[in-house]
Amino acid sequence: MEKGVRRWLVDTSKWNPAPHDFSSALSVLPQHERSSITRFLRMEDRKRALVSRLLQYALIHEVLGIPYNEIVINRTFEGKPYLECSHVDARFPNFNFNVSHDGDYVAIGSEPLCLVGVDVVCCIKPMKESVPEFIENFSSYFSSLEWDNIINTGTSDEILADFYRYWCLKEAFVKAVGSGLAYGVDKIEFHHTNWTNISVKVDGEPLTEWRFWLLELPERHWVAVARGHPRFATESYKRTISKAEFDLEDYDKGLNLPNVAFLTRIIEQLIPVSHGEERQPEQDLLGLSPSFIEGGLTLSSNKSCVNN
Repeated sequence: MEKGVRRWLVDTSKWNPAPHDFSSALSVLPQHERSSITRFLRMEDRKRALVSRLLQYALIHEVLGIPYNEIVINRTFEGKPYLECSHVDARFPNFNFNVSHDGDYVAIGSEPLCLVGVDVVCCIKPMKESVPEFIENFSSYFSSLEWDNIINTGTSDEILADFYRYWCLKEAFVKAVGSGLAYGVDKIEFHHTNWTNISVKVDGEPLTEWRFWLLELPERHWVAVARGHPRFATESYKRTISKAEFDLEDYDKGLNLPNVAFLTRIIEQLIPVSHGEERQPEQDLLGLSPSFIEGGLTLSSNKSCVNN
C-alpha cells in the first residue's frame, strides 16, 4: 500500500510561462477542466488552478497507471474532488487524494486506505487592521482552549503564525472528511507539543484513529496533512470510496503507513511524456523546518475548504 502514499508540492512563483507555454500545459487537460481555469481573470489565479489540476492528473497517472485521457475526476455535492473509477485496485482499496493552494504553493497528498486532507496557508499580515482585530473575526471557529493558546502565544507575529497553524490543521481535517467549514470547526480542537505529536478532539472526544502533520514552508507558508478513518466521511463522499469499515488490524496497516516527505515538482514533471515533454528528477524537501513530523486559506470569502 505504501506506493499509494504521495506528497507533492509545486512552488508556482518559480513558473512564469509565456502564453504559448501556458496554453500547451492547459491542453493536457480535458475541455471542461480548461474552462474552469480560464474563467479566472488574474494570471496568478489561473496558474494555481492549472497546477492544481495537473497535480491531480499526474498523481493518479503515476500511482494507478491510468492514461491522462482516461482519468475522470468528479466532485461531491460539497465540492470535494474524487476519482471516478469502475475498477478498484486491490492494493489501494480507498485510493483518494486532496489538493490545496494558497500564496506561492500548491500541494497534493494521496492515501490508499485512509482519508486524506491537505491544506496550505500563507501567513499574511492584515493591511487594514491590527492582528488582534483581524483574528477576532474568526474567533468563533476555535475552541476556548485553542483561542487562549493563540492570543497568549507572544508577539503579534507569533499570534498570527499560531492562528494560521491551527486554521491549516482544521481545514485539513474538514477537507479529509469532505464537509467544508459547515462541519462546525469550533468543535474540532487540536492539541500538540510545539506543533509535533498533533492530535484532535471533536466535541471533547479524542479521535485516536487520526494522524496529523504540519510542515513549515519558505516565506511563511504552512502545509498540513490529515489522515483518518473513512467512516468519518460525509455521506456523499463515502459513496465514492470502496470501503468505510475495517477491522482494527486492517485499518492500523493504513493508519500507520509511513508519512512520506513532500517532493517538489516542476510543471514539466506533471505533463505526460506523450505530450512532448521530458520529465525531470524529483526533489525532496529535506532542508525545511523540522516542524514537519516524520519526514487554504486566505481567510477571506474567496477560498473554499474543499474546492481546491
